[in-house]
Amino acid sequence: MQYRLLADVVVVFHAIYVGFVVFGLVAILLGYARHWRWVRNRYFRILHLAAIAFVCLESIVGIDCPLTTVENGLRLGAGQSGYGGDFIGYWLDRLIFYDFPPSVFMTVYLAFGALVLSTLWLVPIRWSASSTNRLPT
Repeated sequence: MQYRLLADVVVVFHAIYVGFVVFGLVAILLGYARHWRWVRNRYFRILHLAAIAFVCLESIVGIDCPLTTVENGLRLGAGQSGYGGDFIGYWLDRLIFYDFPPSVFMTVYLAFGALVLSTLWLVPIRWSASSTNRLPT
C-alpha cells in the first residue's frame, strides 16, 4: 500500500510539473496581453524555461522521464503494472486511444520549447526589482 500511495504522489507531482509548463506559457501570453508584471519575474521565467528545457533534453537524448521511471518502479513494488513510454504519451493514449511514436512527442516537446523560448523576446524578463520593463501603452 505504501508503494501505491507514493506512486500516486509522484503522479500528482508529475501532473503539477506538466501543468506548470503548459499553463505557465498560457499565463505568460495572457499576462503579456493583460499587462501583468508578475509574468516577467525572473525566477518564474527561468524556472519555467528550465522545466521545458529538461523535457526537451530528455526527448533528444532518448531517456524516460525520471518521474515516470520512479512511478513505474513504485507501481511494480506495489504489485501493479507500470506503463511504458512517457507520462504525457501514456495519458494522451488513455484519452484518445492512440499510441504515437516517440518522434511525435519529441516534435511536440521541441516545438513547445521553442514557443517558450520565443516568449523571452515577446515578454522580456524583468531582471531587477528597480527595472521598469513596462509594456508601451
